[in-house]
Amino acid sequence: MSAAQEIWDEIAPVYRRVLEHPFLTGLTDGTLPVEVFQRYVVQDALFLRDYARALALCAARAPDADTLQMFCRHASEAIAVERDLHERLMAELDVVPPPEDEPPPVTPTCLAYTSFLLSTCALRERHDALAAVLPCYWIYWEVGRELAGAGSPDPRYQAWIDTYAGDEFAAAVRGAIAACEAASVDLPSRARASARAHALTAARYEWMFWDSAYRFEAWPV
Repeated sequence: MSAAQEIWDEIAPVYRRVLEHPFLTGLTDGTLPVEVFQRYVVQDALFLRDYARALALCAARAPDADTLQMFCRHASEAIAVERDLHERLMAELDVVPPPEDEPPPVTPTCLAYTSFLLSTCALRERHDALAAVLPCYWIYWEVGRELAGAGSPDPRYQAWIDTYAGDEFAAAVRGAIAACEAASVDLPSRARASARAHALTAARYEWMFWDSAYRFEAWPV
């Protein structure tokens, strides 16, 4: 079995829980409260700033020029392409985009997730780093494709679905999967298990990220 398939098998139960979450079901039936989606969009913009840094760290550790170029491009697109989506959604949701020098408070889950990604990409082995960033690619792609079949009566939610169900994002995901697969060639079983464990942690944070927006998570003190 390929290393990428092992990772997907590891995170698939979390993915199924993601699809059952009222945040996601609310996107397709239009019942998701707009305030919840607003909060998600703001936190996702904060998340992407550090996710781009994590991808840049993956680029710095790339074993070849093609992988280096790919992750540099993905880091740039995480800021540019998805920022365009956020800014469009924020305008439609009547949310004032936060200034770069005065970001809104980050939620505990967002901070925990980005801290995990940055520490893994900076300090762990390359296969662990690539496995840690992979669920954000892969789960969003699978969610986009799944939700595209149902669509949404709300055009704002439909725009979000279309972004992650599109061919451009699919190509980026396939590239990340291939890089993760290449990094796992000839790895001993213990190292492959470590990669799966990092992917599973990231997948759990993906579920928690949607859940934190749905619950209006805030710092307790």
